[in-house]
Amino acid sequence: MDVLLADLGEGLMIRRLGARNLARPARRLGALTAMFVLIAGPLVFGIALLLAGPVQAQGTATVPPEKVKQLFDLLDDPSVKGWMAEQRNQDTGSMAAPAAAGASPAAASSDAVAAPGRMNTMASSTLDRIKHHIEGIVRTLPSLPDQFARVRAAIMEDMSSRGSAGVFLLIALFIAVGLALTRATYKLTRPFRLWIIAQPKDTPIGRAKKIGGRTLYSSLLIVSFALGSAGAFMLFDWPMLIREIVLTFLMAAVFTWSVRLYVLVVLVPSFRKIEYADEVRALPITNETADHWSYWLPRIVGVFAFFAATFILLPGLGIDQDGMVVLSLCADFVLLLLFLIAVWRRPRTQRESAHHHTEATWLLTVYFVALFLERIAGLYTWFWFTLAAFVLPFAIVLTQRGVNFVLRPGSEEAGRPTIPAVTIAVIDRGVRMILILAAAYLLARAWGLDMQAMRDSDTTTTLILRGLINVVVIALAADFGWSIIKALIERKLGIEAQHALIDAEEAPIVDPQQARLRTLLPIIQNILLAVIVVMAVLMMLASVGIQIGPLIAGAGVVGVAVGFGAQTLVKDVISGVFYLLDDAFRVGEYISSGSYRGTVESFSLRSVKLRHHRGPLFTIPFGELGAVQNQSRDWVTDKFNITVGYDTDIEFARKLIKRIGLELAEDPEFKNWVIEPIKMQGVQEFGEYGIVLRVKVTTRPGGAFAMRGRFFLRLRQAFKEQGIELPFPTVHVEGLQSPHGADNAPVEITPELKLAVAQSHTNRRRKKAGTTE
Repeated sequence: MDVLLADLGEGLMIRRLGARNLARPARRLGALTAMFVLIAGPLVFGIALLLAGPVQAQGTATVPPEKVKQLFDLLDDPSVKGWMAEQRNQDTGSMAAPAAAGASPAAASSDAVAAPGRMNTMASSTLDRIKHHIEGIVRTLPSLPDQFARVRAAIMEDMSSRGSAGVFLLIALFIAVGLALTRATYKLTRPFRLWIIAQPKDTPIGRAKKIGGRTLYSSLLIVSFALGSAGAFMLFDWPMLIREIVLTFLMAAVFTWSVRLYVLVVLVPSFRKIEYADEVRALPITNETADHWSYWLPRIVGVFAFFAATFILLPGLGIDQDGMVVLSLCADFVLLLLFLIAVWRRPRTQRESAHHHTEATWLLTVYFVALFLERIAGLYTWFWFTLAAFVLPFAIVLTQRGVNFVLRPGSEEAGRPTIPAVTIAVIDRGVRMILILAAAYLLARAWGLDMQAMRDSDTTTTLILRGLINVVVIALAADFGWSIIKALIERKLGIEAQHALIDAEEAPIVDPQQARLRTLLPIIQNILLAVIVVMAVLMMLASVGIQIGPLIAGAGVVGVAVGFGAQTLVKDVISGVFYLLDDAFRVGEYISSGSYRGTVESFSLRSVKLRHHRGPLFTIPFGELGAVQNQSRDWVTDKFNITVGYDTDIEFARKLIKRIGLELAEDPEFKNWVIEPIKMQGVQEFGEYGIVLRVKVTTRPGGAFAMRGRFFLRLRQAFKEQGIELPFPTVHVEGLQSPHGADNAPVEITPELKLAVAQSHTNRRRKKAGTTE
């Protein structure tokens, strides 16, 4: 009976898959229904007609119940059990003896022929099972009316005082009592509802509290309905059959009510008039999609619950197992039609094109029909595998999207609060692990696998299954651990990148410790990933019975060989390790080495990437890097020259330079960069056009360039106001006469005159340079 209920329950899980692809016009519903009836109906009944002749000819053999009881009693006899065990041991020994003595060529050839024939045997056995299953269905169909007649007689005999109408009235009455108690609970819990509404929707914590509060509130309403319906019914003394029937259908009503409330909690349809419904629901879907599935899922679940309650009662009323199989197929057909209607009438999202929507709808239709045909053929193992292969990934993706949607960063008005990435990773991977383990457990139950028997058994199949289970568990544990480590590293990197700016109005200054973390953490992350993958693979191999000792020894030998054959690679890796240990450079620092210079962008185990200030990206192996000049570490002193006229008051100029340097040091734009303000060191030299003054400033790396330009602008303005001359090259021409005969008249500047002046200036500079030497 558990298997039967599980077979019915798969319908609900399949239909929820439709929420992933969103929509199709309702005008194709009639065509879809007609198509399915025209295809599936003749297929089922055609097979039935083909097999009806042989089945009728065979007839049904009726075995008296007392003989069946005698058979079971005989099988339970200890002496019979011992004899059967002895026969099995003898058969096993007789089969193993030829193998131990050595197989003959004829036997070897027969084995070689039999090996490729196993596939044909398996295929034929599968076809035989399908044929026998369909024959059983066809053989059961003529006997269903008699079974229903016996059921009706048994019901009427036990309920002669009330009849079926009285039973339905009792069910409706206690459902109404449950709804009344739920309404009273709704009114009494108004403060709790107001608290849920008051939670902010602009923060991840507020949205999580809203969803958690709605879930708790829905659970309270479900408990109220269960107490008012099934609980109130159990307070009275009823006849056994009436008690069983009414209580079963009341529990089906409680299940339907529970699904309805939880669907409303997750989807939050717009017809409930909830403000900002699209922001407080648990999934990133549109209002049209939420309204559609909020309408269809509770109704489909209600039909499923009615069928489940009916099938729970029918075996006790006289319906045999074959009859239950036939009736379950009828129920599956009804549920299939409901789900197909829901899928074909679903709305289309804005991001989904009409072509993709049609393709997704037809794929879902083919998938559901294939599941139904597997049920008809009795391929229950394939049915459960096909169901899990689609439902499990869909549930994982849906859960991941829901977690990321609910815990997304808050709005800018609320300050954009965030949930730590570690928390999100733990929730996401934890839910994924629960879903996978639950799916594995349900598949084991559906396939009839006994975990205790598997642990005690040593057969080949059992060993393989145990190994596969261990592999899944190890993979889940590795994924869970790696997700937490990755989230921790990404969170640390995100914090460092976020705090790189001291203030919105201040220039970026990177903390050395943070820069070092950003340099080392990516490398540590890659190393940890490699370690986790290697350990997980070795544990998986050990769990399936493979000896990993020789593998580790062989890997060591291969490592030594690779080390000798790839000395350059080993040199690069070892050099990189020592560069990192020496803290020679970090991500974001400007370095130069030989002909290479640029900002460090990233690392690998064997090379570093430098971005030149003009754009080119250099990838340099650590072994070729050599001596490194780091121009971004701690502080930097910038020295530059200023030329003033020979008649300038040097002391007055020094004071002006110092004053401007102090003003720039207090400027909010530069104050976080300046270590020592701009000041004059003294006279550098007597230049060709004036006195050269030496000026220096000490700043944090990268802060002197922009400040130097601002200093030049302010210094020019101050010198102009104080009458200090900034000399520049001039040319004085003598001995030329204008065309009009005036000695001091303006002279026309011609290209020839420009060339002569430039040549004279060059000769004078060369003469001065020679004199200096």
